Amino acid sequence: MREFGFESTTSEVIAGLDLSGRVALVTGASAGLGVETARTLAGAGATVWLLARDRGKLDAALAQLQAESLPGRLESALLDLADLDQVRVAAAGLLAACPKIDLLINNAGVMACPHAETAQGFEMQLGTNHVGHFLLTGLLLPALKAAAASGRAARVVNLSSAGHRYSAFDFEDPNYRQRTYDKWEAYGQSKTANVLFSVALDARAREAGVRSFAVHPGAISTELGRHMDREDMARITANFPGGKWTFKTVPQGAATSVWAATAPELEGRGGLYLEDCHIATAAAEGSRDGVQSWAVDPVAAERLWQLSEAWVGESFLAGEVHA
Repeated sequence: MREFGFESTTSEVIAGLDLSGRVALVTGASAGLGVETARTLAGAGATVWLLARDRGKLDAALAQLQAESLPGRLESALLDLADLDQVRVAAAGLLAACPKIDLLINNAGVMACPHAETAQGFEMQLGTNHVGHFLLTGLLLPALKAAAASGRAARVVNLSSAGHRYSAFDFEDPNYRQRTYDKWEAYGQSKTANVLFSVALDARAREAGVRSFAVHPGAISTELGRHMDREDMARITANFPGGKWTFKTVPQGAATSVWAATAPELEGRGGLYLEDCHIATAAAEGSRDGVQSWAVDPVAAERLWQLSEAWVGESFLAGEVHA
């Protein structure tokens, strides 16, 4: 039995696994965890598509990985999750290129940014972290289901965060039309949405062979923290036991995403929140670990699914909810 933990790395969790013949898509793959996730999957033989919104950064990341002569094939495509029209264009191109998709790693995100809105008027963190990924995943479901029909479950991995503790999902005012904007509360709401989406997607798609997981990667110094200042650092640190914040390296931070996407131990399972390469337990008072009950509530998950369908104007997996 393989055992992993806080310090486990991508190379450790992928050891001995062969992904030859599988197709993986990684959003936010122009830097940080996205690049490391793509590197690891391609290193195990998968065909990996790097997706990001900045063509210059995307090309640089692709060139970096191609120079490593990884056994898997590498491709790239533009994806701007803050514009649903562009998400539709990207999804159409990806479906044409990838009739079967085995792994979808929804890695991209923004954190604690000043108040802004997406092209369609969603609060930026909610719109980018959840709504854009919801639409992308829904549009790619035919390819995910086609991969699963070959006899091996497809997996969707949604990057959440321990930051989901900052807020449950506010169904009354998710886009801050009435309440005062708080960047950390908004971040927490979007990360709760990532978990709820994972729960609802797994409930709807598992009989079609598509399983879904939410992942907390840990604290890692990447471009995600570009909006943070000293006050933000102090606020976050105060939430950790003893006021100490332990960072992971990038290979450690991406390990749980890779584990979620590939671990044989997770076969036949889904709708779970993962951290430190294991299935998280319920959050306990005073602990930095675990998942809050509001993030895995199946009723809230289904409510968010229906709201998200209304937002994007698309219906996915209608009538396929399974208890």
